[in-house]
Amino acid sequence: MLQTLLHYSLHFLFPGLLAWIFFRRQWQLAWAIMLATMLVDLDHLLATPIFAEDRCSINFHPLHSYAAIGVYLVLLFFKRTRIIAVGLLLHMLTDGIDCIWMR
Repeated sequence: MLQTLLHYSLHFLFPGLLAWIFFRRQWQLAWAIMLATMLVDLDHLLATPIFAEDRCSINFHPLHSYAAIGVYLVLLFFKRTRIIAVGLLLHMLTDGIDCIWMR
């Protein structure tokens, strides 16, 4: 239960805190954009089964691959894509924590 609470807090609440701290003038928009980056989980629909409780998402799903994470890191360097990059990288960090928790 603690893992689930941490997972969803990092997916939904922590982006709001980051938005408020780093994007104060437009924190609500920044938070909404970071929440929208959860659409990256649509790549789970390509897997069979779609959800497996004991499967690590990192480097299993295409949008959770190391190559995709590299692209997300590059997006940090461009002002226009920075909020999106923060949301995507936070998502990958959260999923990575789940992978560690499963070990």
